[in-house]
Amino acid sequence: MLRAITREIPASFAHALSAAPPDPPIDVGVARAHHATYCGVLAACGVTVETLPADESFPDACFVEDTAVVVGDRALITRPGAPSRRGEPAAVAAVLGHWLELVYMTEPATLDGGDCLRLGNTIYVGRSGRSNVLGIAQLAALGLRVVEVDLPPGILHLKCVCSPLGPDRVLLAKNTISASTFDASVVWVPPSETYAANAVAIGSHVIMAEGHPHTHDALVDAGFKVHPAPFSEVRKADGSLTCQSIVFER
Repeated sequence: MLRAITREIPASFAHALSAAPPDPPIDVGVARAHHATYCGVLAACGVTVETLPADESFPDACFVEDTAVVVGDRALITRPGAPSRRGEPAAVAAVLGHWLELVYMTEPATLDGGDCLRLGNTIYVGRSGRSNVLGIAQLAALGLRVVEVDLPPGILHLKCVCSPLGPDRVLLAKNTISASTFDASVVWVPPSETYAANAVAIGSHVIMAEGHPHTHDALVDAGFKVHPAPFSEVRKADGSLTCQSIVFER
């Protein structure tokens, strides 16, 4: 069974981290409506969704992907790179612990799940401002092959420019990372639609950011059933689609 952990959006999401102050500001009501749509699409794709309650102390906690990386029967509970987010993993760990053995990252290591992209038995990890060498080493200790990836300037996480479409296919934005980085075939995202490179693949289904027609068509041509979803408010907080869930099999 495929499961997904998500987390409700707090009122404090209006003050979530962002590289630049959003203009217009985040509309929390719209963000909540978009999040509900996202959870509904996950469910429509056959995923059992468990949504954790919001915590006003953590404006960014809806971005659960950064708090854990699931590897087989274990979950690495991360130490997020942003100090203000260090309290977020506890609630996620409490739920994942129902199904998985938990391994806790120790300081001074840091790692955001948004920097981790798994294809088959390899995890590609972005060397970003949020994930350090010690964090990557602790992930590698779980036993899978780990490949470190240099990120283009100004990119927050690896999955800002690519995402897995299965064990041997990747969705990749042109002019960002070389296709030779991955041992996989590539579905290309044009430079004008780089944001759409972050998508959630569930079997033959792909959830992608709406309003990106070229990427939509490329995914359809690749044989996927595509589900566009709204994203405007999470984008204001430097977020996207994969970061709003942890999808795992159990």
